[in-house]
Amino acid sequence: MRGLPAALLALLLAPLPANAACPDVPEVARLAAALLDRRTPPPPYTDLSMADARCAQDRLVAVLAQPYGDQVGWKVGLTNPAAQQRFRTPHPVVGAIFHGTLRARSGAELPAAFGVVPALESDLLVLIRDEGVNEAGDDPVALLRHVESVIPFIELPDLVFGDDAPWSGPLLVAINVGARLGVVGDPIPAEATPDFAARLAAMTVTLHEGEREVSRAPGSALLGQPLNALAWLVRDLRERGRRLRAGQYVSLGGFTPPLPVQAGRDYRVTYTGLAAQPVSVTVRLR
Repeated sequence: MRGLPAALLALLLAPLPANAACPDVPEVARLAAALLDRRTPPPPYTDLSMADARCAQDRLVAVLAQPYGDQVGWKVGLTNPAAQQRFRTPHPVVGAIFHGTLRARSGAELPAAFGVVPALESDLLVLIRDEGVNEAGDDPVALLRHVESVIPFIELPDLVFGDDAPWSGPLLVAINVGARLGVVGDPIPAEATPDFAARLAAMTVTLHEGEREVSRAPGSALLGQPLNALAWLVRDLRERGRRLRAGQYVSLGGFTPPLPVQAGRDYRVTYTGLAAQPVSVTVRLR
């Protein structure tokens, strides 16, 4: 695989968090190679602590950022109870997202076999306006003062190991929460008002495969209010000595668990009640 020597160098040079014991460098390199080549990965890591998993994620991201593009923000995963149950983890988790994750625009046509275990979920992005978000606390209106826009988003994650894996929070973190591709809709300017915050929680998000509705959820499916995922991320990053930066994107999480994808299908996510008219983002998987 081209670029692997440089990737291995990045793995070797990536700093270890305090008290963390990463999986061996060759293990991470083999996983990275499988992801980039979209082939069956080596067996899942076992008995990872969360510190181990975060270290493994940092090393994996150093490799994936070469073909996927620089990191442009973060994704919050497991933000609804159904996804937490599926992945046997009772709390959210965090991964990095890349330039390539946000490259496709609504209406794009992408290969269905974009990952080892390709999936799709209805999601939502926010674009961070300034670093004041790191001190905004939990209040949705306070957070919105530091958000530039809210953006319809179809995430196309790679679940890597599939349903039969011994899923845990650390294992999901170690594979960077499956971050791979996505499709971005038109941004909606954020309004730092109680009304806009209420609309985020009360909107209805529907996912269609062709003309068939396959899922429906309220905005409150994301931790009771989508902006709670942003507040959670700020706290999680702070615990690791990190901060959100102006211009970064945050994927707030799936409104329902990720679904397997099929080639030759059109997918549409529609947000009703957020703006004056329903807004949608679409993708065709070939």
